[in-house]
Amino acid sequence: MEITKKTLVSDILKEYGDIASVMEIFGVKRVGIFSLRKIITRVITVQMAAKIHRIPLDKFLDILNKAVQSKV
Repeated sequence: MEITKKTLVSDILKEYGDIASVMEIFGVKRVGIFSLRKIITRVITVQMAAKIHRIPLDKFLDILNKAVQSKV
């Protein structure tokens, strides 16, 4: 699975499991309440997450794709 700006965070989690440690490198913190986290990830795209956390999209995509490749 290639991660693009339109990829939902929930799809990444379904395919590769928890990648929160990778996202925390960029300062993207885990949502504390699991049920809330589950709801949020269903509507948040990679592009939206990058914008919310003020991370350059191209850099974010590169790191995410490298991280999931290491899990394959």
